[in-house]
Amino acid sequence: MIYTITLNPAVDKTVVINDFRVDAVNRVSSMRVDAGGKGINVSKVIRSLGGRSMAMGILGGFAGRYIKKYLDDMGIENDFVFISGETRTNLKVIDARNRTNTDINEPGPEVSGHDLEMMERKLLDRVGRGSIVVFSGSVPENVDKGIYYRWIGAVKQKGAKAILDADGELLKKGIGAGPYLVKPNIYELGRLFGTDVKDAGQAAEYAGVLVRDHGIGMVVVSMGAKGALFADGLRTVLVHAPEVEVQSTVGAGDSMVAALAYSMDNGLDFESTIRLAAAAAGANVMTSGSQPAELSAIRELESCVTFEYLSGA
Repeated sequence: MIYTITLNPAVDKTVVINDFRVDAVNRVSSMRVDAGGKGINVSKVIRSLGGRSMAMGILGGFAGRYIKKYLDDMGIENDFVFISGETRTNLKVIDARNRTNTDINEPGPEVSGHDLEMMERKLLDRVGRGSIVVFSGSVPENVDKGIYYRWIGAVKQKGAKAILDADGELLKKGIGAGPYLVKPNIYELGRLFGTDVKDAGQAAEYAGVLVRDHGIGMVVVSMGAKGALFADGLRTVLVHAPEVEVQSTVGAGDSMVAALAYSMDNGLDFESTIRLAAAAAGANVMTSGSQPAELSAIRELESCVTFEYLSGA
């Protein structure tokens, strides 16, 4: 079973404004509202792939109830801790004419220590040997940045494998617990090492450090139009991004994480995993907002994915 953890979920409101201007009146040409947050996005794509997951995390208020109903209506299993605060709403502004995507993200409500303890108990009561737990996204501002580190260690003791998709201190501290898989993008990887990672060669070098020095089973570095790098200590592969018409880049990384978790849960081999992950990310950018791509689009792109072994072929 796959469990996705979203401690700072959001209602994602996506608006399309042609020729968006700052300090001016802008008129919306179309709009959609989705349940969002990185872990929730992962659960949505796992469902599209035909897999099963349990979405877990912290919700509150009207927006939290909206997200709960959204998942229920989609048939995605979920088990959230409800708090007195209000789950945040994030605004995504897409300017199709100028090909820009602007995110305006709220910080989210404060979460008490008691709420976090309840969440931890829920999680540890469920996971066991063979479980896959996805820790992704930000946490409320008052939550200690070592929380993923602690929870990764806890689920590993239960026999589960952890996937970490985070940035900044959450990533820096989280890798110390030795998650099975880490998926930074190229900018997050650079921030982790205090440098500017410019190409696949540098990404491969730093991914190798994570595998060698932190006991991580696989590092996947998403690089946007440059593709993605996969490294597991035995081989390093550069996957070329399929050419697609970009509608929105929101959730592309989450789609890749979903495909990775699905592949692990279903025992797919290495090359099948990287094809599915690249196709899921590519299909996602062809969709609007944070809605998941259709399985047919993902399968169609799989045959278009190309890759090359940088080492270990």
